[in-house]
Amino acid sequence: MPLTPHTERHFTGSETIRDIVIGMSDGLTVPFALAAGLSGAITSTSIIVTAGLAEIIAGSIAMGLGGYLAAKTDSEHYISERRRELREVSEMPGEEAQEVAEIFRAYGLSDEQLIPVVKAIQANPIQWVNFMMRFELGLEAPDPSRASRSALMIAASYIAGGLVPLAPYPCFVTLGK
Repeated sequence: MPLTPHTERHFTGSETIRDIVIGMSDGLTVPFALAAGLSGAITSTSIIVTAGLAEIIAGSIAMGLGGYLAAKTDSEHYISERRRELREVSEMPGEEAQEVAEIFRAYGLSDEQLIPVVKAIQANPIQWVNFMMRFELGLEAPDPSRASRSALMIAASYIAGGLVPLAPYPCFVTLGK
């Protein structure tokens, strides 16, 4: 009986889904609130639609910019922490080795088992820093194109969500003429 290879398929688009949810949820609520408020104050559907479209444009720009800046800040934070870890590995190798040992102790390794593992990690300073970034700080290297993609995804989702509450109004504009 032939063995089939074990293949794992994991979902890796959580950042994109988060961006869509952020953009879509704001896009649905803010233009809805504006349209609902204006509907109670004025009777001109063309003014409501125009104001709604202006809000969607402004909101998508603001939300996209916010997504861009948030992703850039994450990247800058990662770079800053990486510099700190590089310095600590160089200037305080004993303390950093103890931190590596503590991480593995948390996984149940004995002191006897830790010694060769810690020495192996210490042998390659770049991999040592990579280990510390991931397992001590819980940080992954950010995708360099993340900021731009996040901005576009949030802005596009905001537009898509914002058009939903305005969709009925153009129908009334044409019927009212």
